[in-house]
Amino acid sequence: MDIVLKNLDFQAYEELLVISETHFVDLKSADIAPAKLTRTVSAFANTGGGEIYVGIEEVEGVDGTERVWKGFLNQEAANPIFQVLEQLNPLGNNYTAEFISIENVPDIVLHLTIFKTGSIVFSTDGKAYARRNAQNLPITSDEALERLRYDKGIKSFEDEILNIDRSEVDNSNTIIEFLLDTVPASEPNVWVEKQRVVVDGRPTVAGVLLYSDNPQSIIPKRSAIKILRYQTKHDAERDLLVFDPITIEGPLYELIYAAVDKVKEIIEGIEKAGPSGMEKITYPEEALHELVTNAVLHRDYNVAADVQVRIFDNRVEIESPGHLPGHVTVANISKTQFARNPKIVRLINKFKNPPNKDVGEGINTAFEAMGKLRLKEPLIAELNDSVLVTLRHESLASPEQIVMDYLKTEPEITNAIGRDLTGIKSENSMKQVFYRLRERGQLEQTPKVVGKKPSWRKPV
Repeated sequence: MDIVLKNLDFQAYEELLVISETHFVDLKSADIAPAKLTRTVSAFANTGGGEIYVGIEEVEGVDGTERVWKGFLNQEAANPIFQVLEQLNPLGNNYTAEFISIENVPDIVLHLTIFKTGSIVFSTDGKAYARRNAQNLPITSDEALERLRYDKGIKSFEDEILNIDRSEVDNSNTIIEFLLDTVPASEPNVWVEKQRVVVDGRPTVAGVLLYSDNPQSIIPKRSAIKILRYQTKHDAERDLLVFDPITIEGPLYELIYAAVDKVKEIIEGIEKAGPSGMEKITYPEEALHELVTNAVLHRDYNVAADVQVRIFDNRVEIESPGHLPGHVTVANISKTQFARNPKIVRLINKFKNPPNKDVGEGINTAFEAMGKLRLKEPLIAELNDSVLVTLRHESLASPEQIVMDYLKTEPEITNAIGRDLTGIKSENSMKQVFYRLRERGQLEQTPKVVGKKPSWRKPV
């Protein structure tokens, strides 16, 4: 690993000295024993990742506790830390390191960035740690360690075997209808064993969720979708519920489509004030579909809670039980793939018109769909025991504003650049944006130059 020495100015020095310790940031003395530092490394790797500044510490001063910059004399002085980090399995290359120096300030600080890992990282004391707020908490019980395995996707609840009769999944209407559309054709009892959703004569959780006619009677409180409508733009309060929560049930394929239809129906009944009076609120159906599908297929079924869809006057919240699996974080979720329930994801894709048509592209599809309607992209947050996705009914800047913002720093703009910036697909539609700005006196066409594409600029 190449470790750079980054030289920062005095303003950065002052900012670093007031940085707060949080769920994602920790400050350590340069005198810390490397073995003790591995507790923080373990906690970040096992949770959502984080940053460690070794060489910024709190000391007791005349006016109470204060931060001081007290790092290493040189890079070699930090070698014991790197030696211990190399011993942490499976940390591997899931971290970066750099040294920070400040002009006219003695000592250098080691800045470590620890990424969330797909496997459990143990500290040198043999314990695994988890990060909670600004604390590193040891995972002391076998039950808690098992919970972490589910959280990280090392183990999937979809493979748990249920003590029920196999006829629940190999003699249901759902699997019979499914196999009628499946090529090559197969008998239900053969299919379920071949796909390992019946093991040793008993169904697995995946088998029940996919092929039982009524999974909720077998796996209650974790296999349905609850839809709640709040007549407010603020926090969810029971007094603001428009009607009693709606519970959607059924095998996963039907569950997803039924939930999306109901959510769409409720949203279409909401109006907001607009330029021409009251307007219907609109969210792209593909965004709703993809996010509900993701919430159902990638949730942690070991958590006894249903997926919730909460509809407000200005947004829709989709909450999926469980943490983001494996190495997935809020920052990389649109650029990486990890299936917590790979069997469910694979087998539901075999249904006719599967809900996950483009496997692995759900989040990106939702982002693109919101952009087409000129709405802000979804917000994704990882809470204590769930993942929350929020679709906001907030428009992006108008195409006209986007064009004028671009011309604050650039001398001219072409139709192609305009379409790139605004998301407008049609060349003619983009021309209309330029024409409107010209009529307002905000744009003029750039004098034509042979061999150069037509462009627009601010009036000179």
